[in-house]
Amino acid sequence: MIKKRVFTILVFALLGTPFSVFAQTEPEDIAMATDEYQDSFYESLKQKGIENYDKAIVSLEKCIKLKPNDAVAYFELGKNYFALKEYQNAQTAFEKAAQLDPKNKWFWLGIYDVSYETKNYPLAIEIIQKIIVFDEEYKDDLISLYMITNQYDKALIAINEMNDKFGKSSDREIYKAQILSQGKYQNAEIDNLIQQIKKDPKEESNYLNLILLYSKSNENEKSLEVAKQLAKEIPNSEWGQVSLFKTYLDANQADKAIKSMNVILASSKIDSKIKHRTLNEFLIYVNKNPQYAADLEKAISYFDNDKEVDVAKEIGKFYHSKGQFENAIKYYEKDLKANSDTDLETNMLLLEAYAQAKQYEPMTKRAMMLIEVYPSQAQFYYYAGLGSNQQKQFKNAKTVLEMGLDYVVDDVKLESNFNIQLGEAYNGLGDAKKKEEYFLKANELLKKKNKI
Repeated sequence: MIKKRVFTILVFALLGTPFSVFAQTEPEDIAMATDEYQDSFYESLKQKGIENYDKAIVSLEKCIKLKPNDAVAYFELGKNYFALKEYQNAQTAFEKAAQLDPKNKWFWLGIYDVSYETKNYPLAIEIIQKIIVFDEEYKDDLISLYMITNQYDKALIAINEMNDKFGKSSDREIYKAQILSQGKYQNAEIDNLIQQIKKDPKEESNYLNLILLYSKSNENEKSLEVAKQLAKEIPNSEWGQVSLFKTYLDANQADKAIKSMNVILASSKIDSKIKHRTLNEFLIYVNKNPQYAADLEKAISYFDNDKEVDVAKEIGKFYHSKGQFENAIKYYEKDLKANSDTDLETNMLLLEAYAQAKQYEPMTKRAMMLIEVYPSQAQFYYYAGLGSNQQKQFKNAKTVLEMGLDYVVDDVKLESNFNIQLGEAYNGLGDAKKKEEYFLKANELLKKKNKI
């Protein structure tokens, strides 16, 4: 991305004829030269064309001897030294040409080319600033140099100036993203975007970039204010729906809010943080207005391929925390079906929700399946034993609980629960002595726990 235009021009100048290279922009007066000068000059071009740069230099030195103040001869001399990678000689020749004719940008470009090749970036910056006087588009090369030398503050100012005057370019946008990844430059960009919005309130991209910056710094209220302004100025904007959704939801206009939400969730322009926040706000609303549960189901489907957040599980946790275990179960099961059926955390949550909802049959079935996958996880044996007892399958409960008790380590509460369920199993099997033994042990463990 760096220095493309300059390099292309100088290669062209390096290989071209005097007429194609110097026409209009590179001053020369070959017709006025003596025959000896003209012969030597053309000989240098011929030798350069067949890459005999040493011989070309000899011919050009004759030209300079005949015309000591001929800038074109010095420029040609510099190009031949450059081709030989004799950069110091090339720089001296280009500087002499620029000294003789300081208004010719090609001579300055020769110096720039040498400074870039030799990684003399301070000189390259100094020279390109002189070239910008002739052609402002060369400021893109200055931006590249600022990036190379880590002068990001200057680069950001130059990027914004170029974007304002010539429109955005892919290279400049890449540079800007690199700069803004460092938080300390974001305030300057926020100020710039605010000014750009004032200047052109119908340009959507400025709103989007400003919303994104506020979102990254967790300034959600400011982000929402920008979205409101966007919705006002550009009603058809997908990002504008972010503001409208919140407005409709607060006004209890559910149908309009759902319509805006679906636009937001389907958008490829809106970042995932905004989408997750939108869904969370709708989830809270549905919790108070359960008649819109079907719309919540549809909304969740937009996140099926989301790699950042396990949305169905998070919604399950939300309902779990509210004591709405039936709803929690539905979303845990949805998550397990869509992702890994053996995810440890989700299964633990699901088994607890089954127990709370007294859904003992599916709880037992899942716990037995999980024992095969996680044979040392004591909790799965416990839930299998609990479910078996509740279904009066006492023999199965006794077997699975005795197996699982061996895996209980440093968990007094769980060990106590195991003993309670073993007591229930032996009670169901008609063994009163074993029942009392396990209940007594459970009681002792509970006392021990209370002392800790």
